[in-house]
Amino acid sequence: MRVITGSAKGTRLQTLDGLETRPTAEKVKEAVFSSIQFDLEGRYVLDLFAGSGQMGIEAISRGAAGATFVDSSRDAVRVVTANVKKCRMEEQSEILLRDYRAFLLGPHTHTYGVVFLDPPYGTPQLKRALRTLETVDIVAKCGIIVCESEKDEVLPDDLKGYTKTKEYFYGRPKITLYVKNAD
Repeated sequence: MRVITGSAKGTRLQTLDGLETRPTAEKVKEAVFSSIQFDLEGRYVLDLFAGSGQMGIEAISRGAAGATFVDSSRDAVRVVTANVKKCRMEEQSEILLRDYRAFLLGPHTHTYGVVFLDPPYGTPQLKRALRTLETVDIVAKCGIIVCESEKDEVLPDDLKGYTKTKEYFYGRPKITLYVKNAD
């Protein structure tokens, strides 16, 4: 797994051992960033369920102002920290060992222009995170939520304050984009 482009282009990133974490495939990551490339510059991103941190790192590499990485696994936080350091992005990064709901419901230092949600497949965490995002004000107007799920998982069409704009299929994974309404 490597950073595709930008300031850290080509940097190989560590991944977590075992089957608990599933890194986003490079072709899927490239497609995601192609679809949001004009929405990154100067914005803060939230990499919830960060795993290795590759999505937030890619965003910073492509011009995001910074990223908050959140994961409830100590091993994941250790890997994210190592990857951020390897890419020399410590100044632009906030790395937190925290449960996703506790983070979403807690105080925040930023409003996020892009939020990456990629919890383990087959858990209720993605839908719960989306429903929690309906109730908190941490996504900027016209901000984007990028969800990775299994292709058969049905995500809500009626997310209050958001419009479900696109779904892309890449074999087993599906990417779903929501945009926060401007009003």
